[in-house]
Amino acid sequence: MRSPEVVNKIIFRRIMPLLIAAYVMAFIDRTNIGMAKDRMEIDLGISATAYGIGAGLFFLTYALSEIPSNLIMHKVGARFWIMRIMITWGILSACMAFVQGEWSFYILRMLLGIAEAGLFPGVIYFITQWFVVKDRAKANGMFLLGVSIANIVGAPLGGVLLTLDGLGGLHGWQWMFIIEGIPACFLAFVVWKALPNKPTESKFLTREEAEDLEARILAEETAGAKASGNSKLRHVLKDKQILLVVAIYFTHQIAVYALSFFLPSIIGTYGTLNTIQIGLLTSIPWIFSAAGALLLPRLATNASRSRLIATSTMVGIVAGFTLGAIGGPILGMLGFCLAAFNFFALQPILFTYPATRLSGAALAGGIAFVNTVGLFGGFLGPYVMGFMEEATGNKLSGLWFIVAMCAIGALLTRKLKRGTEDPAKSSVAAH
Repeated sequence: MRSPEVVNKIIFRRIMPLLIAAYVMAFIDRTNIGMAKDRMEIDLGISATAYGIGAGLFFLTYALSEIPSNLIMHKVGARFWIMRIMITWGILSACMAFVQGEWSFYILRMLLGIAEAGLFPGVIYFITQWFVVKDRAKANGMFLLGVSIANIVGAPLGGVLLTLDGLGGLHGWQWMFIIEGIPACFLAFVVWKALPNKPTESKFLTREEAEDLEARILAEETAGAKASGNSKLRHVLKDKQILLVVAIYFTHQIAVYALSFFLPSIIGTYGTLNTIQIGLLTSIPWIFSAAGALLLPRLATNASRSRLIATSTMVGIVAGFTLGAIGGPILGMLGFCLAAFNFFALQPILFTYPATRLSGAALAGGIAFVNTVGLFGGFLGPYVMGFMEEATGNKLSGLWFIVAMCAIGALLTRKLKRGTEDPAKSSVAAH
């Protein structure tokens, strides 16, 4: 039997690229309206506030559908359920090309949220079935590279597709939705063919290796759930640490999606730029986010390090958005790069906490609960940005709300503890 380290490397190589590719497509399809914002305002008369509401409504229905989706995946398996998610979201994303006004925009965004619900928490739960605790932050960070890659590739691609305006009687933003939505349907069948539900169903591990891995993971989950007293889903609501993770994640998501949906239009105020130039500039902060996702989560190998990195990254987000609000084109872009660098260094660490306090169906539902409530920040951030833009005429005014919320999140990170963490040691580490 190969060593656990070798087995771990094999698993990273065989399943992570496929999961990353799925998330790249998902994130492009949920955030490409950022590139379409200004054109849809002109072509359809959609106001900044209405745009912010539509951008956020995705997260409302997404959040409400997540826990049922993850519980279904726990029963039917990741392979089938992720395939189903990808097909439905790909079709609905392409249908965004047929938006006629504010209400059709709202309806399709809500349907897209329902369709995609469960992908992120489903994959995070799936990762807990393949990696022991010390490797999960690294695996989560690699998965979240999908967000960075989506924005690095998606913004310039969207800028190019917007230049197809008038081709075949369609607007450029209509071509963008169609061309970016369809590939998810094809990748769904690759997922069905290539993604095993659990180690003992894989062909790249021996039976002995797979059973050993599943036994080690089960032992960790059982110990964590026993230490924290969480064996059922209802216990999640009573666990102060899980609720703390939810609160921090909520502030984090406000920042991520405010930048995702409004950065192109903010960059548009920096001078006379065409859509391709805006797309290329929009991709720059997300290159930094990819670097952060690769470099920092792998350092979170124990409780004290995880807490330190979580606090540092939230402080970095606060500093970055502050620079973005006051710095002008050059310092502002540097600020957005700093904030983005910290986005996906924090998120994968946050999602290691539920797996140290829950097990089984409670873990599947608990991860979905964290993402569900946290993603209401994905509704609030774009809404406030759009509302403040329309109220003040300044596209940057909503950034101060983001700064305030993330400052609260930074303070909350100091209270984080894992399920098996010794309270006495935790107190020492916190000081």
